[in-house]
Amino acid sequence: MKVYSYSQARQKLTEVLNRSRSEPVVIRRRGGEAFRVSPQQPQGSPLDVRGVRTGATTSDIVRTIRESRRGTGRRGVTGDRGQTQH
Repeated sequence: MKVYSYSQARQKLTEVLNRSRSEPVVIRRRGGEAFRVSPQQPQGSPLDVRGVRTGATTSDIVRTIRESRRGTGRRGVTGDRGQTQH
């Protein structure tokens, strides 16, 4: 663990940040108060989701969306095997 004084950390900020990637870094103030420096983990968007492979084509998806907007989509009853029956 590397410990820097507040003054050292100000003068060598790039070094402090780079070193924090590989080992714990502490900045100590004159009164004895200490702060740990560590890199923040990147956060992904909640909208970043893995894709799903289906047999649907682009035209199938567009047709289904248009039907749902018109309210004219085919509605079926789900059978025992999860297949839609019409």
